[in-house]
Amino acid sequence: MPLVERGQREVFCGLTGIIWMHRKIQDAFFLVVGSRTCAHLIQSAAGVMIFAEPRFGTAIIDERDLAGLADVHEELDRVVGQLLARRPDIRLLFLVGSCPSEVIKLDLSRAAERQNQIHHPKVRVLNYSGSGIETTFTQGEDACLAAMVPGLPASTNTAPALMVVGTLADVVEDQMRSLFDRMGLQVSFFPPRNSQAMPVVGPNTRYLLAQPFLADTARALQSRGAQHLAAPFPLGVEGTTAWLQAAATEFGVAPEVFEQATAAPRQRAEKALAVQRQMLQGQRIFFFPDSQLEIPLARFVNRELGMDLVEVGTPYLHRQHMAEELALLPAGTRISEGQDVDLQLDRCIADAPDLVVCGLGLANPLEAQGITTKWAIELVFTPIQGYEQAIDLAGLFSRPLKRRLKLAA
Repeated sequence: MPLVERGQREVFCGLTGIIWMHRKIQDAFFLVVGSRTCAHLIQSAAGVMIFAEPRFGTAIIDERDLAGLADVHEELDRVVGQLLARRPDIRLLFLVGSCPSEVIKLDLSRAAERQNQIHHPKVRVLNYSGSGIETTFTQGEDACLAAMVPGLPASTNTAPALMVVGTLADVVEDQMRSLFDRMGLQVSFFPPRNSQAMPVVGPNTRYLLAQPFLADTARALQSRGAQHLAAPFPLGVEGTTAWLQAAATEFGVAPEVFEQATAAPRQRAEKALAVQRQMLQGQRIFFFPDSQLEIPLARFVNRELGMDLVEVGTPYLHRQHMAEELALLPAGTRISEGQDVDLQLDRCIADAPDLVVCGLGLANPLEAQGITTKWAIELVFTPIQGYEQAIDLAGLFSRPLKRRLKLAA
């Protein structure tokens, strides 16, 4: 049984998902409706994006709005109207709440309905919450995708069709598509790169989760009749092979065809990981809860890199989606769900692991105590899924240890 904690937690809010979501759906725009603090978070966290054509912005609710001196609905209508007039390329607009409706004094679902009446069919307007009170870090993507599911076109086919669910970097998506092509499988990806190319969904849809933090999206897809293909997540050689195998089994791909499609990239990845394993074998690692990637990552570093698991923390434990991952962890692994950050810090310091995966706010205090850290956010922002990225994923764990050795030399 996991250790369940419900104390203070130290994680990013769901707004952070905009940083990778805005790059995926290229004709979408994310308008954060919230406070100046949230505007600063987005600007700081995604500061590098100022060099790209922006696909996100903030409508700031200030004291005048909260005091009822202005009609926030009229203000939002004005801001949206100005935005869409200036950016005719936007076809999908997300209104993202930075706080619950009770705090920002605005029901964004009703606001989205009203905006749809004004701007549909040229622009579709959806809403979801990125509030840190209601969501953690990666739950922003889950809320965004779940908001899109009701609008997916209904499938009219009866033959089973494969869908991959979860944001993947374009290069990873292309690699996955190529592997499925070699197996003779057609596949759609959700979210798509363009909002005008949404995948169809229906009782014939079989879907693989590419990310472990999509519980609400999975529930919404299942309400449309889609069926989940249970599998480990595509991290490392073992996870990627099992993930692909789940689709191959469902669609009746012959074993020799599967082997022919996967053998070359799998062998390259195995050879590359052998080098990293020499560095990481026997190193003790502690995961603080942050992105919900922790359990698949723990499986990867333990089984493919030989690292010893001290504690594996996760914000939420979805037992059904994680069943295949949990079965691959060593017996007796200490798993914690939720967080009481003070108690967890005490356990971490007492255990003295070689490497800690944690959020930015905990990294500096731990480094000051001589504990080597890896920022969890890097594991979300970096393409890590699939065979070709397995070596990059291993490098994210070995580099902090190499840096520590150089500093000590």
